[in-house]
Amino acid sequence: MPGIDESLLEAMRLPGARGALVVDWISGLALGAVGEAPGGDVEATAAETAELARLAMESGALAPALGGGQGEDPPVEDLILTTADAFHLLRFVVTPFDSTVFLFLSLDRADGNLALARIRLAEMADRMVLG
Repeated sequence: MPGIDESLLEAMRLPGARGALVVDWISGLALGAVGEAPGGDVEATAAETAELARLAMESGALAPALGGGQGEDPPVEDLILTTADAFHLLRFVVTPFDSTVFLFLSLDRADGNLALARIRLAEMADRMVLG
């Protein structure tokens, strides 16, 4: 089962991948990074994407709570943000303890395949071992 570094390298093999991060959405800290970050600052990207993740996960209207048991699927699977030149994907990682981590992938819009990236990130999130 791949860890953080292996998962990030796997994400960078996707067509059009510009950069990838593993982020804790509670603290906003990057647990790992590879490639380039939007705006050139990994820590700023981690903090800003963590804020998006927090908003989505804590939204009562968009993501109603599922019952609060540990190890359950999160109320949000992923987020997709599109810009003029890129796709940005956040995929939440389910863990047996607190599930506060997500994979972030930045894809070049001209070369990337959004559907393929979403499927592969889901597979990576399911296999990733943290720790």
